[in-house]
Amino acid sequence: MLLRKLLAPSLGALALVAGPPAFAFEPQDVECIAPSQPGGGWDFTCRQVGKTLHELGLLSEPVQVNNMPGGDGGVAFSHVVTDRNEDPNLLVAASTATTSNLAQDRYVDLDADDVRWVAALGADFGTIAVSDDSPYQNLDELIEAIKADPSQIAFSGGSVPGTWDHLKVLLVAKAAGIEDVRSIKYIAFNSGGPALTQLLGGHVQAFTGDITEVQGQLEAGNVRILAVLAPERLPTHPDVPTAKEQGYDVIGANWRGFYLPGGISDEAYDAWVEIFEQLYNSPEWEEVMANNGLAPFWGSGEEFEEFVATNIVELEELSKEAGVLN
Repeated sequence: MLLRKLLAPSLGALALVAGPPAFAFEPQDVECIAPSQPGGGWDFTCRQVGKTLHELGLLSEPVQVNNMPGGDGGVAFSHVVTDRNEDPNLLVAASTATTSNLAQDRYVDLDADDVRWVAALGADFGTIAVSDDSPYQNLDELIEAIKADPSQIAFSGGSVPGTWDHLKVLLVAKAAGIEDVRSIKYIAFNSGGPALTQLLGGHVQAFTGDITEVQGQLEAGNVRILAVLAPERLPTHPDVPTAKEQGYDVIGANWRGFYLPGGISDEAYDAWVEIFEQLYNSPEWEEVMANNGLAPFWGSGEEFEEFVATNIVELEELSKEAGVLN
């Protein structure tokens, strides 16, 4: 359901806009808020996008990244709405985790209409990973251990209980025939970085997150991915099996993009749409996606705002199906 929306033709890549940027609004001293500690997916989004925007000359100065963890993105969301509502030089990293929180009303007294959703620049597939010295060699072995004694297996993840990282585990459990998915232990952290630290330290037995979050530790040989929640093996990770091929019909795709303060001008908003369009269609960004396991996914402007609204409705339904929302 979500994947079909995610990869719908209406959100296909647009034609490349040639030439240097020339906008009615020119961003200056741009700040990107990553609503997490360093090392997670939102941090990755801010840093990689900011770096590439500067390298391409789409921004005249490097982007300042400000990590603002708390409330699984709620602290940053509230800060933007309350204190920075008219700042046109502020970007905030967002993803399916953001919309899952909005779907479950976790950002108290705030909703999606309080900000402006500007663009998504790729999709990150979910993973189930263990440390390299784990006794579990495949997803079946991990699932069997959970069925035997769920109290002995704990998952770490970079979002609060009931949100996207947690939902991915519950969906795999449901696909495995585990009736009481609430028996599965999930320990939440502010981002994927600290959650991985807990895995590597032996404090938990498994990690749930996205493939960009584990990329560095995978390259270092510290983790082993038991499954990627993609419809087929990723070209960037051909040796990593999908959950689906192991008998668990689960797809978990996490779009990655940005929102802007709700009170900015249309001129500033339209300029950012065009800037992100040029970024997405550049060979440099294509290389970033390829190197980090991101799947193609583009949406911007009004079309992307409509997608976010639909995404929130779908995630609300999914949360109810998984038993984490009444």
